[in-house]
Amino acid sequence: MPDVQDRILILSPGEDLETIKALSSEVRLRILDLLSRRPHNVNEIAEALSLPQSTVATNVLILEESDLISTESAKARKGSQKVCSRKYAEILLRFGDAARETGDGAVEVAMPIGLYTNYEVFPPCGLCSTESVIGYLDVPDSFLSPDRMKAGLLWFEKGWVEYKFPNNSRLKDKAVSRLELVTELSSETPGTNKNWLSDITLWINNVEVGCWTSPGDYGDRRGKYTPPWWKLEGSQYGLLKNWSVTHEGTYVDGVKISGVCLADLDLPNHHSVKVRIGVKEEAEHLGGMNIFGRGFGNYGQDILLRLLF
Repeated sequence: MPDVQDRILILSPGEDLETIKALSSEVRLRILDLLSRRPHNVNEIAEALSLPQSTVATNVLILEESDLISTESAKARKGSQKVCSRKYAEILLRFGDAARETGDGAVEVAMPIGLYTNYEVFPPCGLCSTESVIGYLDVPDSFLSPDRMKAGLLWFEKGWVEYKFPNNSRLKDKAVSRLELVTELSSETPGTNKNWLSDITLWINNVEVGCWTSPGDYGDRRGKYTPPWWKLEGSQYGLLKNWSVTHEGTYVDGVKISGVCLADLDLPNHHSVKVRIGVKEEAEHLGGMNIFGRGFGNYGQDILLRLLF
């Protein structure tokens, strides 16, 4: 399981300009680099970087206000000291959010399955690209590999992955009537088993919207897009599921699974739409999950978030 500090921050020029401005300073970048090794107090930072304490204090405040670092007070010989810690292992700047307006006026964003911003997974787990396994099998830290951006398949027994989508509803002068999330999913078991149940849960903006029970882990035939090098003993494809949150409740493929509605997600007050999908440790059917993306499965697509107005 990754440390809380091993999160990934993905910035968009359209939404995170102030945070990007906070990074446009050699001093602040040097501070972040120093904090990547271990937490430091202001005096230690000033000494390590050969900078005046006042300069360090000013830039630490900017980083803290931008939510790039966290600080806490600790007892010192004289009074207290501010100890600074990093909040993210990686900070990525993404140009273009792959948003497009569909014919029905909806706005759709495609998110590669490896572009998660946070995760907590437990083995058996892993991820791979269309060319090879990424990192090491059954090692959760492999989910931090920079090559995760190439992932077309990821899996774990329990835990979750979390994605940050741009909230394009803030750019529209219309209310959202439906939020849809479309992705190819299956259960996960060593080998495959078409009758292997797994309760897969979806959270949006930290709200648990509902659970869908996957019927199995499929390996009876090769997935339409699954590359030839991936052995048939591994998961081959999943089922394309459409999660939909409306004013009346939450549905999977048109079947109501909960009473959570759009108002519960508070979209107007969020700059992003945070999507977490996973398998709870206390799930009745603890059967793992596979997420299929581009280059794998029967649909070969990214995770799609669609907002209808």
